[in-house]
Amino acid sequence: MITALLRLLATAFHKMLTIGWFFRRPRTYGAHAVALTPDGRLILVKLWYASGWRLPGGGRDPSEAPAEAALRELREEIGMISHGDVAPAGEIDEQVDFKRDSSSIVVVRDVEYRPKRWSWEVQAVRDFADNQLPHDLSPQTRRWLKTAGVGS
Repeated sequence: MITALLRLLATAFHKMLTIGWFFRRPRTYGAHAVALTPDGRLILVKLWYASGWRLPGGGRDPSEAPAEAALRELREEIGMISHGDVAPAGEIDEQVDFKRDSSSIVVVRDVEYRPKRWSWEVQAVRDFADNQLPHDLSPQTRRWLKTAGVGS
């Protein structure tokens, strides 16, 4: 019951933001992490307000370095406690929810994490083998993984 209510509230809030974006058409910047565990499994998140599994990530200030923003998002969304090499994988410009969005894709290796027990934004965190990615990846995540050369 509480889960359904939280999903309803988060979705309604996101829809209200989308209406504002329809009129404003803002320029936004994001950073998203292709986060890989030490054994090469891809870490994905499921958000309360959006369908499908997604890369951890979010908005960033244009002056914030993409790698730093991606690492910040990993700490916030999946409870990252350590990581190895960080490398840029690409930039994607696209229109999302009426926003002109420029997303930086960053590969972060050897990620160790401990998911938070509860989050206002993230419903679930899981890692997947490269050849067993979930069928309900968001279309945006599929594009980002293709840009990074990850996934089968």
